Amino acid sequence: MATNSTQAAPVIWLLTDNKPGHRNQLKGLGNRLRVKVGASLFWLSAPDIRIPLWRALLAIPPALDKSLPHPDLIIAAGTGTHKLLLSLRRLRNTKTLVIMKPGFPRSWIDGAIIPAHDGIAPDRDTLITEGVINTVTPLARITEKPEALLLLGGPSPHYNWDDDVVFGQVINLIGEYPQWRWTISGSRRTPQALRERVSELASLKITVADPDKTHEDWLNHNIAASRAIWVTPDSMSMACEAATSGVPTGLFQLPERSESRVVKGVQQLVEAGHVARWSDHATVMGGKTGQEEPFWEADRAAQWVIERWITPRTEKQKRSKRTSQ
Repeated sequence: MATNSTQAAPVIWLLTDNKPGHRNQLKGLGNRLRVKVGASLFWLSAPDIRIPLWRALLAIPPALDKSLPHPDLIIAAGTGTHKLLLSLRRLRNTKTLVIMKPGFPRSWIDGAIIPAHDGIAPDRDTLITEGVINTVTPLARITEKPEALLLLGGPSPHYNWDDDVVFGQVINLIGEYPQWRWTISGSRRTPQALRERVSELASLKITVADPDKTHEDWLNHNIAASRAIWVTPDSMSMACEAATSGVPTGLFQLPERSESRVVKGVQQLVEAGHVARWSDHATVMGGKTGQEEPFWEADRAAQWVIERWITPRTEKQKRSKRTSQ
């Protein structure tokens, strides 16, 4: 959907708690809104704006930078942004939207985008997504070079982490596919002992990245250069990023902890064919994927936002302009 040059581009405030995962979701949705309707994006750091609880409950906005243009839409992600979002919810001609299940009644704001594993039923003002929104764009073409990307997480409440099990599966893949080149990266949660074991694998065919020294676009760049991706299942965001790219994606195997919403979400990704289990490693390495249609939840969410709030606003502007002529 292109923006008519006679229409003002919608102004969108993005409220962030500066946690990487939450910021990534805002960026993914904001980027698609900018591409589709030319939205102007303005970031507000919630930790820098002190909001007493009474202001949030009474919807009394704080004093903000006067150079900020009035928002058409405010989008927040992360519990740390909720008080700021609620304080702004009665701004004139402004819609409010939260990403992920909020800790307050959804009826207090205009809408919500919530992943399916949170178990919330969709309604007119709630979009349910498969997995979590991210900044990855589906690739138009997957490389034919035998290059694989291995992304390792760490201990979490959702899986029983075991360094030996993960390292053993890494060694298994490398040994079974000797003609491939490998890029391996841990994360901030990866135990130091495992990081050190993995770093010892570095060779002509194996690149080991230091997660503390990679730049912001490192993941997107390496996803685009890969023909297969393997991810530990403890990170829902990494699994969704890999699957969104369209590159065949597999999950390392770790024992699941029952009743975990992340485990449930990962199972849904497997059932939908977006990612494969460890037992299907030959399929992943063979370049096959179960995806029949692109898995691009940031784009789908942006289209929902446009149809729900931005298009009605611009149509109203057109009618107002016609009646004044």
